[in-house]
Amino acid sequence: MKNLMKEILLVEDNLSDIELTKRAFQKSHVLNPIVVCEDGQEAIDYFTGSGKFEGRDLENFPAVVLLDINLPILNGHEVLKWIRTNTKTRRQLVVMLTSSKEEQDLAKSYDLGVNSYIRKPIDSDQFYECIRQLGLYWLIINENPPKV
Repeated sequence: MKNLMKEILLVEDNLSDIELTKRAFQKSHVLNPIVVCEDGQEAIDYFTGSGKFEGRDLENFPAVVLLDINLPILNGHEVLKWIRTNTKTRRQLVVMLTSSKEEQDLAKSYDLGVNSYIRKPIDSDQFYECIRQLGLYWLIINENPPKV
């Protein structure tokens, strides 16, 4: 299995959604470690190896970033813009995983270069299935871009 041990970066501030996402990956037998950032600044700290991520191997990027839009400090769009304008991270796979139903959020996400936009299903069984398919596609089927 490709990307078997590459991390999944989950950028989410809602503790219930964090736990639900972790359970959904476990239930789907996704073995990749999940790193959680609870605000937009922590996500950038992850990529720069600063803050609580000081000393992290900066050559190892996550297999995929699951990014919520409504985050404290820096929102998901600001994080996505930072990822796309940074030379080393501009090819990073980013999936907007959000409860936002706003068309402007969808449009802005794609304008900023998101790879996929997924609205979180409210029903937990549907959410589990969504995460299972997400893991299957982004961690197994999809070909990751080469590093810059």
